[in-house]
Amino acid sequence: MKKFLGDLGKYFIMLRAMFSKPENWKMYWKEFMYQCTEIGIGSLGIVAIISLFIGAVSTLQTAYQLTSPLVPISAIAQVGRDTVILEFAPTLVCIVLAGVVGSKIASELGNMRVSEQIDALEIMGINTKTYLVLPKILASLITIPMLVVLSMLLGIWGGRTAGVMSGIISADQYDKGLLEGFLPYNVFFALIKTYAFSFIISSIPAFFGYNVSGGAVEIGRSSTKAVVVSCVAILFADYVLSALLLK
Repeated sequence: MKKFLGDLGKYFIMLRAMFSKPENWKMYWKEFMYQCTEIGIGSLGIVAIISLFIGAVSTLQTAYQLTSPLVPISAIAQVGRDTVILEFAPTLVCIVLAGVVGSKIASELGNMRVSEQIDALEIMGINTKTYLVLPKILASLITIPMLVVLSMLLGIWGGRTAGVMSGIISADQYDKGLLEGFLPYNVFFALIKTYAFSFIISSIPAFFGYNVSGGAVEIGRSSTKAVVVSCVAILFADYVLSALLLK
């Protein structure tokens, strides 16, 4: 418990120390754009694949469970749509990104710490927390919500394609179901969760990577610990936000 409170205090101290005036705006902007490319475009492929198959599986399993003749066939599209928007796209995609992006951030900063690159930057008078951590968090807050919105669209498209190709539902019935009972608030709620998850995915691995001590073995341990803690934090935040906002 003592170690947990100590790490929590160091985490908030790191966040507070990030907000200082940049020494060189051009240098910070270049780092920010680099992180946007690494996090956004670098994760595009895995997000697209996961989203398509999540939507397809959601449609097939919903069709398997809806066996009552009293339930209209268009309900398959409604259930698949809400499942993808509310849970699959924001939560599952962010858990995957916690492994992909989070481990990369922790490993990158951990390697810089072990190789004393961070110490060298500090000797040069650069606030390393602002230069190394803040661009990663800002890039995550911009690119990950975009990836989740794309995941929603691809998930719905994957569900439609799977339903039509398997003969479960026609394209017209699926499109009709998508429009029935749609609540724009669900998209808003999903984006609120995504911004919270994006902050977790970037800040927690950055903390563990920045504070690595030891050698190469410790970098691997720190990366693994960062992913585990991030996933647990995402699930906890998911429950809290659902309890607060879905009433």
